[in-house]
Amino acid sequence: MLKMFKNFSKKDYLLMIICILLIVFQVWLDLKLPDYMSGITTLIQSENSKISDIIMKGVGMLLCAFGSLISAVIVGYFAARLSANFSLNLRRKIFRKVGNFGMEEIKKFQTSSLITRTTNDVTQLEMLISIGFQMLIKAPIMAIWAIEKIVNKSIEWSMLTGLGVVILLATITTILIIVFPRFEKVQKLIDRINGVTRENLTGIRVIRAFNAEKYQTNRFNDVNNNLTDMQIFNHKCFAILNPVMNIVMHFLTLGIYFIGAFLINEAGMLDKVTLFSNMVVFSSYGMQVISSFLMLAMIFMIWPRAQVSAKRINEVLDEKIKIVSGTFDGKDLKEEGTVEFRDVSFKYPDADEYLLKNISFKVNKGETIAFIGSTGSGKSTLINLVPRFYDVTKGSILVDGIDIRDYDIEALNNKIGYVPQKAVMFTGTVKSNVGYGDNGKKNITMEKIKEAIDVAQSTDFVTKMEKSYDSHIARGGTNVSGGQKQRLSIARAIARDPEIYIFDDSFSALDYKTDSVLRKELKKYTKDATCMIVAQRIGTIINADKIVVLDKGECVGIGTHDELIKNCKVYKEIALSQLSKEEL
Repeated sequence: MLKMFKNFSKKDYLLMIICILLIVFQVWLDLKLPDYMSGITTLIQSENSKISDIIMKGVGMLLCAFGSLISAVIVGYFAARLSANFSLNLRRKIFRKVGNFGMEEIKKFQTSSLITRTTNDVTQLEMLISIGFQMLIKAPIMAIWAIEKIVNKSIEWSMLTGLGVVILLATITTILIIVFPRFEKVQKLIDRINGVTRENLTGIRVIRAFNAEKYQTNRFNDVNNNLTDMQIFNHKCFAILNPVMNIVMHFLTLGIYFIGAFLINEAGMLDKVTLFSNMVVFSSYGMQVISSFLMLAMIFMIWPRAQVSAKRINEVLDEKIKIVSGTFDGKDLKEEGTVEFRDVSFKYPDADEYLLKNISFKVNKGETIAFIGSTGSGKSTLINLVPRFYDVTKGSILVDGIDIRDYDIEALNNKIGYVPQKAVMFTGTVKSNVGYGDNGKKNITMEKIKEAIDVAQSTDFVTKMEKSYDSHIARGGTNVSGGQKQRLSIARAIARDPEIYIFDDSFSALDYKTDSVLRKELKKYTKDATCMIVAQRIGTIINADKIVVLDKGECVGIGTHDELIKNCKVYKEIALSQLSKEEL
């Protein structure tokens, strides 16, 4: 929890100091009220007292109450600002950290859990600061100060108050022991609800097509009921606090007056007024002590969950990122546009067997290299090693003659135009999606965007949209077809004008005619760039300068289409499964 304080700025710490001073002032004013009350009680029972003296004491009480109110309002305002700034900085920090995560870290935490940690967990800490900060400072100060004021008034009253405090502490401790372990389970259940809901929304078409609504509802109900039962149990435990507090407060008041009546009855005439005054004051201070513990109880209701949330957030912030950026800026190179794999082997962090084994090849500037193989042969994994979504397990990958692990990640990415297997669109416009990213802080002009869209064979459907290039694209590109998303995704890579193009099965949603035309235009446009293509269709890669054939993670053939038809059995089988001998 203490690590969280690093997210406060110097200005925030100044506000904290002001808040603490104001809270101390507020407590002093609150504890001054019983003194005025004692004075008024004494004056009322004195024969020589004047009404003006009583009025002055009353005015003093009003001023104390008003001063306490003003202090509370100011502290509340500052606490709200502190909590808002804290959550702003913390969410930003988590977002940036997650943005630097590699695929290994994303899989470790899971997307649904990272969303919960960025939202719900931060909210728990924000609530602790906005509500708990005031109480955490005020409660102990008030309790200690009030006890110090009453400790010498009467041993009987002090022992009674002490008994009430012990009962409250025992109740709070017991509840915390029972409830605290369950708060971590609550946050994990919220992760699961987030995950099931997210899965349900992203797969809504499949769910409806298979009439699986009831099945998904049952899945959600299982998780939801588990969370509800856990929350109900926690709230039942905390619900015990309020009646216990009320019983202790009422019995303390009753006990103080009962003991006071006995003491006054036994005292002499001169001591009766003093004892009565002390009883009134002690009753007020006793309530202040119990109120302090009531505030502490409220903190204890918020603190455990905030503690769990802080732990979960720190797990994200403290996670060591495996993909570490190098320092090379990508300038002053002897080679340009080359990609070389040197005896590369790779296995996923949680896997026992290698997915790729001893892959070696080199592609030069202006050449096109293609990768083909059966499903699960490692094509996409191989191509995703170039932008360092994962790091190689053995061997090395060189871009322009330099190991990619030595590159500054931003400099490496600026050399690459990446088109993923699943086209990704962001909320915005056609223009903003194609001109996405800063590309090494080079502005992508409107002319460049139009040119990229034209090469990607997207001009026809884009110009027919309501606002043309400024037409709205929904989150995930749900308002355009799969083929249109794929073409816009290709246009995005073209607009960057990179040295190296990576197409990860990026033509699969296109019809044969569009695929053929797009590849011809792309070949003209990228004649000075290196192209790396993963494809399932022989027609997509038939004219590549080099074709790498993968089978069970191993390279079983490298060469042109004609060479592989003659020399590579695996390639020939794939080719014959798609085209006739005459077509080949």
